[in-house]
Amino acid sequence: MPLTIHKDPERYRQVYWSRFPGWFYAGDYAVRDNDGYFWILGRADEVIKVAGHRLGTYELESALVHHPSVAEAAVVGIPDSVKGEVPVAFVILRSGSLPGEALREELKGRVREHVGHIATLKEVYFVSKLPKTRSAKIMRRVVRAAVQGIPVGDVTTLEDEASVDEVRRAYQELKEEISK
Repeated sequence: MPLTIHKDPERYRQVYWSRFPGWFYAGDYAVRDNDGYFWILGRADEVIKVAGHRLGTYELESALVHHPSVAEAAVVGIPDSVKGEVPVAFVILRSGSLPGEALREELKGRVREHVGHIATLKEVYFVSKLPKTRSAKIMRRVVRAAVQGIPVGDVTTLEDEASVDEVRRAYQELKEEISK
C-alpha cells in the first residue's frame, strides 16, 4: 500500500517530495553546527505574524526555557485587532520555582531582550502541564484552540487530555483577574 495523506497518494508526493526534488521535506527548521551535527529547532509552519513580522515560536520559547526557573514553554499567537496576532506563553516552572508577577515580567523582558520588541509577549501563563503527544511534542495547535475557545480537533495522539483543561483554566483565570 502506498504512503498517503488521508488516502491521497498524490497529496503525499506533493507535500513531502516535490518541494526539494529528491529530498524528503519534513517541515522542520534545523541548523548544522561546526561539527556536522544537525539540531532540529522546530516546525517551519509554527509561525506567529505580529504587525507584519513573522516570528518562529522556537525563538520565543528558547528565550523562555533558557531562564533558570523555566522547565518548558509553549508560545502561540492569539488574535489582536491592531497587530494581527500577539504571542502568549504557557510556562512550566522547574521544581522550587514559584509563579508570580515579578517572574512573569522578568520572562516578558527576557523574550523582548533576546528576540526584539516586536516579540513582546502579551501574557505569560503558569501551568503544570502542556498538551503533548505520546512522543512528548507540544501540540501548539491544541494550546491555540484552547485559548481561542474553538474546537481542539483531533487529539488521538494527545498524551493527557487534562492538560487542555489546564491551559483553558490558566488563560481564563488570568483573563478574569485582569478584567477586575
